[in-house]
Amino acid sequence: MAEGDRDDAETPVSEGRHADPARSVQAAFGSALCTKFEIYSYRNAAGLLAQAFPGHFAELRDALERFTITRQMIRKPGGSRGPIAQYVDELLPDDWVEARISADLRVRLHDAKKREVILKEYWREGYLDGHRIDYLKGRVALDVEWNSKDQTYDRDLYAFSAFHQAGAIDLGVILTRGSSLDGAFFRSLGPVLTKDGKDGTEMVFRKFGASTTWMGKLLYRLDAGRNAGCPVLAIGITPRCIAPAELSALN
Repeated sequence: MAEGDRDDAETPVSEGRHADPARSVQAAFGSALCTKFEIYSYRNAAGLLAQAFPGHFAELRDALERFTITRQMIRKPGGSRGPIAQYVDELLPDDWVEARISADLRVRLHDAKKREVILKEYWREGYLDGHRIDYLKGRVALDVEWNSKDQTYDRDLYAFSAFHQAGAIDLGVILTRGSSLDGAFFRSLGPVLTKDGKDGTEMVFRKFGASTTWMGKLLYRLDAGRNAGCPVLAIGITPRCIAPAELSALN
């Protein structure tokens, strides 16, 4: 199999067999957004976001409705903050901020028969430390994964779990590449662009292999329960998110 294509036999993937019913997602987001994006909800994340956090939901919907990328954005060099991540920064209000969690654990050992008697008490410093989330507003978290190693999903879901178990968030959202942005799509984009906007020597599809972040890899982890009880909304970017003029150039 050519480099840049997906080899599901070697890299486990899923189509969301344990996700919430599609009708519940469409009831929250509407048919237009469900056509533009691949959207999967786990543990009623879509309903929770829409009903318990209407303000957050409205801002996310607005960002998704305005979300339009170009072929040039995909072809540009990435780095720690590539064009897609920078674009999301522009779509979200300024009060969606990067967050890091730290917590100490207070431990008490009580006499089993006389609960008021404390046998031992101590603090476990740094019980939680270093877990980061790209965007946090109130009790809603959002991470963006465009083209990282797929193990990055484990880090994201562990961070969601840590924040959730600590009572800091009620749900997490991951915006990532949809399954329809596949090897054939990336082959159609030709070479990468250099920093000065000229055609480079490497082909775009070689940057997007089977072991990078895309929806099938995320759903596999969610179906396996790696979100540890935290409601998660997975949103996949599709070719329908490409500017119409750019999309027509593909045909």
